This record gives sequence, structure tokens and C-alpha cells, in this order.
Amino acid sequence: MSDVIQQSDHGEDYLLLGQYAERAYLAYAMSVVKGRALPDVADGQKPVQRRILYAMKDMGLVHGSKPVKSARVVGEILGKYHPHGDASAYDAMVRMAQDFTLRYPLIDGIGNFGSRDGDSAAAMRYTEARLTPIAELLLSEIDMGTVDFIPNYDGAFVEPMVLPARLPMILLNGASGIAVGLATEIPSHNLREVSAAAIALLKQPTLDTAALMQHLTGPDFAGGGQIITSPEDIQVIYAQGKGSIRVRARYEIEKLARGHWRAIVTELPPGTSAQKILAEIEEQTNPKPKTGKKNLTQEQMNTRTLMLSLLERVRDESDGQAPVRLVFEPKSSRIQPDEFMNTLLAQTSLEGNVAINLVMMGQDNKPAQKNLVQILREWLDFRILTVTRRLQYRLDQVEKRIHILQGRQTIFLHIDEVIRVIRESDEPKQELISAFGLSEIQADDILEIRLRQLARLEWIKLETELNKLQQEREQLVSLLENEIAKKNLVIKEIDVDTKLYGDNRRTLIQPAERATLTQMTADEPVTLVLSKKGWLKTRVGHNLDLSQTTFKEGDGLMQAVEGRTVWPVILLDSHGRAYSVDAASIPGGRGDGVPAGSLVELDQGATIVAMLTALPQQHYLLANSGGYGFVIAFKDLVSRTKNGKVVMTVNDNETLLPPLPVPAKSLSAGSQTELIAVSSANRLLAFPLLELKVMAKGRGLQIMSLPSDETLNYIVLSDSPEFTLETQGKRGGRHHETLRVQDISNRRGHKGKELSVSGAILAIYGTFNDGN
Repeated sequence: MSDVIQQSDHGEDYLLLGQYAERAYLAYAMSVVKGRALPDVADGQKPVQRRILYAMKDMGLVHGSKPVKSARVVGEILGKYHPHGDASAYDAMVRMAQDFTLRYPLIDGIGNFGSRDGDSAAAMRYTEARLTPIAELLLSEIDMGTVDFIPNYDGAFVEPMVLPARLPMILLNGASGIAVGLATEIPSHNLREVSAAAIALLKQPTLDTAALMQHLTGPDFAGGGQIITSPEDIQVIYAQGKGSIRVRARYEIEKLARGHWRAIVTELPPGTSAQKILAEIEEQTNPKPKTGKKNLTQEQMNTRTLMLSLLERVRDESDGQAPVRLVFEPKSSRIQPDEFMNTLLAQTSLEGNVAINLVMMGQDNKPAQKNLVQILREWLDFRILTVTRRLQYRLDQVEKRIHILQGRQTIFLHIDEVIRVIRESDEPKQELISAFGLSEIQADDILEIRLRQLARLEWIKLETELNKLQQEREQLVSLLENEIAKKNLVIKEIDVDTKLYGDNRRTLIQPAERATLTQMTADEPVTLVLSKKGWLKTRVGHNLDLSQTTFKEGDGLMQAVEGRTVWPVILLDSHGRAYSVDAASIPGGRGDGVPAGSLVELDQGATIVAMLTALPQQHYLLANSGGYGFVIAFKDLVSRTKNGKVVMTVNDNETLLPPLPVPAKSLSAGSQTELIAVSSANRLLAFPLLELKVMAKGRGLQIMSLPSDETLNYIVLSDSPEFTLETQGKRGGRHHETLRVQDISNRRGHKGKELSVSGAILAIYGTFNDGN
């Protein structure tokens, strides 16, 4: 949005403060995005990384040279190219040297450059550094006219805008960064696979993501691990440029004497360390009360019991020979290894999600999220341009040299005359130009030539060199004029680099189910009790007499539900959120139980209105006081987080009505089940249940049309021609009236029929043919 310069009454130009703030903030945001946070699709480097590599190249710190102190390198970077803090430059330099962070480290660090366990690197005055051989992929063509240079921050030096990367480093080493409103998480990949994909796309530009994944199967992390996400899901991520993959540790079961065994973890997911795993196990086996709590929660106690029943001890045996070696010993050899490892994977960071967000600076110098095809296509365009510039630069050098050699040929034919002119003339340069038709460059070369270069042997060398250069010129011109030949040259160079630097894949891609805790409790009947103030407890068995159940003072029974210990428990609040609770985490016995707020994170201002437990295929009817509702499967009520999930949209001043179980036969074609609704004004409406939708979440369809001062109070299901109303007379007496469904039948969404009933309606009862 362009700024609008306005003019005041006095003829002065001014800019509105809001427009100025917008312009200034956008300029700041783009500065952060371009100058610090995001890598470039061309070379895969952020500005600080690019400056580090160029400075080290300029210092002669190539592979095979003597390394120098890191402090000297940092000083060179700050003084010439990167006027920021030394810590930021050194931290970037350290990361580029860590073989457990980068798939292909670009800096050869000597000394302590940190560890997988999060140990920081030694101070830069102690460590030394130089470039690795693979850094040549970025720097080998820097002096061949391949990229543009710009002035540094004070104009005293120049620095490259990008590096002439010979391979797509943006995919090889990946990147991570956070900018203003943008973030990037690009995983590392295998060099051989990336090269194969790039060559395939160069040969056939119409290839899509699926075709490219025949060559590039997925990320390849520095620490190995196993990707358990399916290839189909990985393809979707590469096609969209964003997503998440599931990665788990790799392990082996080591057999010991007398039937004993132990599990050895040798590779970890990215971002996970041995110390982190040990800390998580310590937290679970020896938990501390949470902040503000005096005692452990039921969930903490259950987790501790589970872990102590399986795990005897764990040791970290990692060393120089084995960068990762975690040894887990089971409590008993009778424990199944699969069950043992499944629990560890589910309870620790041995398995976790890795985010992918392919955001980078494109060839148009704008930040954008790109898919795999776009990334490779843009890099190939850059590579072809780089090779073109390199060929043109070499052609210019060859033609300049040919021009000089042709001048020398001329003087060899007239050597005596040339010597006479140089000896006798006051301005030999101009006379040589006039006498022999030389250019200024040729004349300068002749005046600076040594006498020994005029020998017969030198003439032979000159002829040989000139012939070679003329042949090279023909080849260069042919390459520059032939796009197919140029692409073949790019392919050939990629093949050479791949053979030189390529290695085997480290990360195994093998789809598997996500690790979840197996059921550790016995499958037993249980009765769940919910009090009016939201306290939960359980009693073993069904058909129990709960009349003697005690509650806290001022509290009482709200709902009792029969279920099984292995069934999930769902709590529904007045705001339409559903929360999942493990039945095993609810205390039993005759105590007061636990408040629901200690098991789930209730929405602010919400209260529990219902409790459910059932098999996944069971369905329920959800409705709110605003007159809307739908049918939902029990499995869609289950959530993975403690703060639950919204399943029904409830507006302000509305609340969720207690859900009704829906028999399976009521959802089948030809069902006679009617939904009967009662409003606060004693209006009743009945319509076929099949007129409502089965949904996973939402507000649903309108059950009854209600004026603004009226609410939906009761709902019931029935397949009988009659139903019962419970009413309360003026004197407090309760009455039951039997009514016919056909008297209030209509289509869904109507206002219903106001019936003359004796008093206020307290409840409504439907009847099913099976007696329920």
C-alpha cells in the first residue's frame, strides 16, 4: 500500500501517522526477514552464514590449510561484513561446524564446538576453524564472475549477494529461523537423492512432486532416526511446503544370558539428546508436585507406577566411538520388548513430531513458502544462470588472451622493426599502434615483454597456446549458444560433485503406527459418579446402590454412568467443549474423588454439564438451548489435550443440554425414531431424527424456531406413538401426562405447538420398542 502524501492548509506536505508507522514497521520486518532470519533458495545460506564462508575463503582458510583461532575469524567477519555482536557471529559459526546439527558441516572446527546434549562451545579464543572440503560447493566459483557483489556496510569492501552453489544447499543442510511474521523449518536431505531429483527435473521440467519423490524420498537428518510418517503424507507436505512428520529413535534389542535382554538406542530424532531423555524419565519416575499443588496428581502417580513397573534402570553409555548409546533394562525379562519400547516411545522424546515449513527468499528476492518442485526449479534456474555467467567470464578471458597473443604474433614477424621503433621513438606505444595496427592492450603487452620471450622456442609455445585458446573459444561459444549443451554441462557437474561428496542415507523411512500407551488396566465394569460441583469418582461394578454415596457438604449426585475401565470418559462443559479423561485416572473408593479441574483444563467460566463413556461407534444427540443440534459419534468427542476441543458451537447466553444416546437402529434408513423438543414456553415439536445431520463438530441444524426470549429446555428420543410429560402443579404436586406424538409432529425448524398442560414441565420421557 503506497503512502499518500497530503497537503495541509498552509501548503505543507505531511504523512498520516498510521501510514508512516505501517511503512516503518514493514521496512523493519523485511530487514529482519532478508538480513537475518531466512535463507536464500540459491545458496541455502542466511546473510551471516554467507559472510562467514566468504570471509574464511578470503583469509585462505580452505580445507588443507592451517586452521586459525575462531576469534580471528570472528574479528574479520565483524570488521568487514557483519557489524553486529560477536556472539551472534560465533554462534552461527559453531552451528556450521556441528556434525550433529548440519547434515553436511561447512566448517571444520578444532576444539570444543558443543555436544548433542546441549553443552555450549568453548570460547572463541580457544577453538580453531577452517573450511571443510564440501564448502567448495559454495565457494569454488566465487571468483569467476558468477555472482554479483555489493558494498559492505561502510563501503570499504564488497561482499557477494549470494554464493555460487553447485548443489541445492537449501535442501542439503536445511535451515531454521524466526522472523517478523514468518518462520522457517527446512529439514536436511541426502546429497545423492537431492542431486538425482534436480537432474530429473532438469531433464523433464514437467515432473510433479510424486515423480520427484521417486528420487528424493524424504528428509535425511544428521542424527539418523526413523521417519514413521507414510510416503503419501510426506508427499502432501512437499506439495504444500508445510506440515509435520513423525520421527522416532532407532534401537535394537540385545539378547543376554538366561533369557534376559535390554534395549539399546543408537539414533535419536532431531532436537533430542540423551540428557533430555534421561531427564524425562527422572521426572516421570520421581515426580515433583506441580506448581501450586501440595500432592502429586493422579496422572503423575499413574505414570510413575507404569514406568517403575517396566523400567529397572537406564544408562547413558555414549562416547567417542558411539555418539548415542542409551541402555534401557526392563524390570523383568518376561516383559515383551515391543510393549516395553512402545511405552518408552510414547512417554518420552524418543518419538516426536518434526515441523516442516519451507519458507525462504526466492529468486525474486521476496520471502515465500515454496513446495519441493518450486525449490528445485528456482535453484536450477539459478544454477544455469551461474554456469552461463561462468562460461561468459571465461570466454572474455580467453578472447582477451587471444587478442594479446595475436599481437605478439605480429611483432614476431617484424621483430627488427619493432626493436627499432622502441629504441628510437619518444612515444613507442603510439608508433607501434600506428605502424602495425595494434590495440592499446597489445601495445602495452609488447612494451612489457622480456627479450627472452622473443626466442624461436617461445614462438612455438605461442602458436600452441593460441591454437588451444581458439579451440576453447569455439567450445565456449557453442555452449553459450546451445541451451541443451548447457543443461548437459550442469548435469555432468552435478554428477561429478555427487560422486565426490555423496554418502548413504542415515535416516530410515519406514512407516509405522504412532506409539501410544497400551492398555495397562484390567477391563472391568465400573460406575462413574459426577457430582453437581464437578467432582469425579468411580465405584467398581454395575447396578450399584448409590443412595449411600457421600459428597462434600452442599454437593450431591449429578450423574452416574456405567462403563468399563478401558473406555475413555468424556466430560462436556456448558461452552460446548469436550474433554477426555482416562477412567484409570479417576480415584475409586468411598472418598470425595477429585475435582474435574485437576484432570482437565476447563474453559474459563464453564461448568461440567454431562459425562459420557461408551464404545467408539456409539452416537449421541447434542443440542443447545438456542435450539440447534446434531448427532455425533463418541469417537469424535475424544481429544488428545487436557484443554479439550470444541465440538458444539454455543453462543453467548446459551448452554449445552445433556446429550442423549442414540440407538444404532435410529440412524438406519426407515427409522421411526422421533426427536421431541420442549421450549421454555411449553411449546412442543416432534420430527424424524433422520432430519438432523451426523457431524464431527459445529452448531448443527435448527431443531426448533425460538423467539429471542425463549430457550430449548428438553429433548428426548422415542419411536413409540406416545410420550410422557412430568409436570408440576401450582401446589407443588407432580403429575405425569401421556400425549401422542402425532399431535405435535411437524418438520424440523418449526415453532412447535403450544399444549395446555397442567403446570410447568419438569421432564419428558420417550419410549423405544425394546423397552428403553
